[in-house]
Amino acid sequence: MAAHAESNVKRIWIVFGVLSLITIVEVFLGIDKPDILHLTTFLGTSPLNIIFIILTLFKAYGITWAFMHMESEKKWFRRSVVWTAVFLIIYLVTLLLIEGDYLHRVLSPLVKW
Repeated sequence: MAAHAESNVKRIWIVFGVLSLITIVEVFLGIDKPDILHLTTFLGTSPLNIIFIILTLFKAYGITWAFMHMESEKKWFRRSVVWTAVFLIIYLVTLLLIEGDYLHRVLSPLVKW
């Protein structure tokens, strides 16, 4: 019993460390905003936004995998939960980027950014 509890504590600390590291990278990039990532355009947005989206998806996947105990579920159930969420998030982000780009183009002559 003690070995099982100890392994869970170790696992929680590992997950905490990985999620904290990803968060620290996100905060550092958000504060620093390197010009090469922030002032260029790729796929309709800055590479910095794409990095934030990818890191956020990794964190969401890690939280789902660890704290919803997906690693012990059957493969088909894991895929149905995780991939559905990933595809919906990607779809939402794509729509938001398209609408944001449209609004920026339409409002640019009217608003001083």
